[in-house]
Order: sequence, then C-alpha cells, then structure tokens
Amino acid sequence: MKAIRVGNFGGPEELQLAELPALHPAAGQVLVRVRAAGVNPVDTYIRAGTYAQKPPLPYTPGLDGAGEIEALGEGVTGWHEGQRVYVAGSLSGTYAEQAVCNSSQVHALPDGVSFAQGAAIGTPYVTALFALFHRARAKAGETVLIHGASGGVGIAAVQLARAAGLTVFGTAGSGPGHLAIEENGVHRQFDHTKLGYLDEIKAVTDGRGVDVILEMLANVNLGKDLTILAPNGRVAIIGSRGPVEINPRDAMARNADILGVMLFGAAPEVIAEIHDALRTGLESGALRPVVGRELPLADAAEAHRAVMSPGALGKIVLVP
Repeated sequence: MKAIRVGNFGGPEELQLAELPALHPAAGQVLVRVRAAGVNPVDTYIRAGTYAQKPPLPYTPGLDGAGEIEALGEGVTGWHEGQRVYVAGSLSGTYAEQAVCNSSQVHALPDGVSFAQGAAIGTPYVTALFALFHRARAKAGETVLIHGASGGVGIAAVQLARAAGLTVFGTAGSGPGHLAIEENGVHRQFDHTKLGYLDEIKAVTDGRGVDVILEMLANVNLGKDLTILAPNGRVAIIGSRGPVEINPRDAMARNADILGVMLFGAAPEVIAEIHDALRTGLESGALRPVVGRELPLADAAEAHRAVMSPGALGKIVLVP
C-alpha cells in the first residue's frame, strides 16, 4: 500500500511517499480502507518533533480519516466489512491507503456525508465540542467569540454553538473566510487583521464583553482576550505557538477562567459521549463539515505548509 512516512523529525520535506506491506487487523482492531485523510495543525507539531508526545520513527502521520471497513480483527462486533466509517485516531496513521484502528476509534459515517467531509470530523469537531461544552461550559443564551472561525475547528465550533442556542461571534482575515463563517451561521463577524476589532466586539455587547472565547492562537491573542471578557467569562485555549505575557489583573477583575484544551487528556467516556452527539448532529444536518482543499496523498508536504498558513478555510484533506 502507499503511505506517507516520516523518517526524521523536521520540516514538511520529511513527509515522503513510500510503498509498504498491506496491513492486517489484530484482535480487537479494525482495518479501514482510507478514502480521505484529514490534515490538522497537530500533525505538523508531531512531525516537527515539538509535540509533547512523539511517535517512534519512522511513522505514518494522521489521526483523522474516512473510508470503508476492509477487515475486522478477532472479537470485533457491531461492524461489518464495507461499512462507511470515519476515523478519530489510528494505531498506524491515516496518511495511507489503509489504517489500523482500535474498534473504539471508528465511528459510523452517516449517509449524505462524503468521505472528504468524514475526514474533517475527528479532531476538529471533537475538539470544538470538548472546548465549548466540557471545558468552557457554554450554555444557551451566552455569547461566544471564536477566533479563527474559518478554519476546521472554527467552523465546527460555529455550527455547534449555533445549534446549542449561543450568540456566535467569529473572526476571519480574508474575504473567503468571512463568507464561509457567514454561511455557517455566525451572528456577527469581525476582521482580526484590523486595528480596533476588539473595540468593535466590546461595543456590540454594550461594554459587557463576551462570555466565552475559543482561542486558536493564544500566544498572540490571550492577553487581549482577557480585556473583552464578561464577568465570570472563560477563555478555552485550543492552540498556541509559543509563550505569551498577560496581565493577571485582567482575569482577576472579571473572575475569569483560562482553560487549557487537550483531547489526549479527556476521559474515554467523555470522548464516546462527544461522538454520540456528533452523530446526532451529522444525521440531522446541523453539522456540515466544510472541506477547503483536497490534495493527493503525495502532496502531504504542501498540505502541512497550507494548514499552518494564514487564511485557513475549512479542512484540508489528502486523497490516497
């Protein structure tokens, strides 16, 4: 089978297309024929060797994907060969024609959801739901600001927050990005490339501020986020590319919470509950994954460069 391999931690050029032996599932495992693989910023951190958890070299990247079940390992029940599934986590990596997963890592892909859309579900939607409702405890009637709302996690968060009855503010930095978040249901949108956009947010809330902020780039925004929080507001940090200096008094004055978001630390029962909720949303049409670009598997390096570039729009997927 064809797969992307990383032989050394480093830049995108370390992503090399290789021919590997076909995979086979062991007991308790599921073999998936991958039709689309999702590309996430975390994939780039792992490849660079800067992530807290490093796989042994060489390895095949990828946490997300979608396809059909090709084979079942001994003892696996509740699935059948040929069934359409999306993958949220993998034992072998999803940047490949095949992926071996624990049975708990595969989830039924509803009819009407394409494989490319299925590859956009795992990390983005689970992260967004976990951040919004398990960490930030967002509830109907509150106002949420989603920084970088046009990216994969951002669009997922917009759809989830809108479905839950929140007032949704979103930021983007390009014309297509603004159009995308408008189409996905934001109530108000702001241009984060403009000076004074935070003052606009404060003004439209009559000076009160927002209840919840989902932060994708904390090293740039966290200090400023604290100044536009409402009393008892919460910032959920989903992404950061370095350290940041803040004024703790801004948090103290608002009795604010600064919350870290890391899926690897979530309990298995919480993750299972999240996937149940996502299935309901996908089946009803309330959740509609947006794919920004589809690239051939061989272009994994380009995909890694693109996912870390400004102006992200939806999910980038690789097609084996």
